[in-house]
Amino acid sequence: QVQLVESGGGSVQAGGSLSLSCAASGQAFSSYRVGWVRQAPGKEREVVASMSGSGGTKYYEDSVKGRFTISRDNAKSTVTLQMNNLGLEDTAVYYCAASAGSGWPRNYDFWGRGPQVIFSS
Repeated sequence: QVQLVESGGGSVQAGGSLSLSCAASGQAFSSYRVGWVRQAPGKEREVVASMSGSGGTKYYEDSVKGRFTISRDNAKSTVTLQMNNLGLEDTAVYYCAASAGSGWPRNYDFWGRGPQVIFSS
């Protein structure tokens, strides 16, 4: 299993940038695909970005393409989501997630302990 702890987030003005980080503990981090999932008020959760275990394959939800970048450092067991040109539509609670199973790119088994809340105004 893997445990995930997020950091970062906060408040940002429209057009600004923000970075979220996720630290993983457990074994064989590189065997887990990782992602960032957000949930806006009154809406269902959506996967905004996913990355394979090796980092060679990425997925982005259409609305964040060109603005968000997911990256990982397997040596440090960390995942980062760099978010640029933020807008009101990005206001949501963001979760770090991981899975060693199937279901690319949207299904995840492990979730961060504390959501990072982004307010964009």
